[in-house]
Amino acid sequence: MDTFLLILGFCCMITGILGSVLPVLPGPGISWLGLILLYFTNAVPANYWILGITLLITIVISYLDYIIPAKGTKHFGGSKYGIWGTNIGLVLGIIAPIPFGFLIGPFLGAFIGELIYDSKNQKRALRAATGSIIGFLASTFMQFLICLLFLGLYISLVWHYKEGLF
Repeated sequence: MDTFLLILGFCCMITGILGSVLPVLPGPGISWLGLILLYFTNAVPANYWILGITLLITIVISYLDYIIPAKGTKHFGGSKYGIWGTNIGLVLGIIAPIPFGFLIGPFLGAFIGELIYDSKNQKRALRAATGSIIGFLASTFMQFLICLLFLGLYISLVWHYKEGLF
């Protein structure tokens, strides 16, 4: 049973890393599930501090994943229309069956939102849309780093308790 949980936990870690780049999958959440599975083995004693802190990090990063692209739009001069466009475009881009919809959606959403706000200022709309992409990439990078950190913690725990696991 421990071997099954160990392999399943590792698969969650790899899936979490992929999910940090693909917005359809909640990367940090899946990686955290991999940590939980490791603690369900008989060899690794429960450490509620580690589980609690990593859960808090997972929740905060998951929340920021939706906030950062909108903040990027605002930082680059976008209005509330651009921020709403970014959020709507992100959701539509994720569910749209087009390649790279998760990148195209927020960009087009911010651009269209800004054009609705001020149709004469296309330069500002393009700048705000660029901000949404930069915000999205920053959010993705943060998720990727957190998932790598969780993988490092996972490997460290497996190494520390290897006698009981193998």
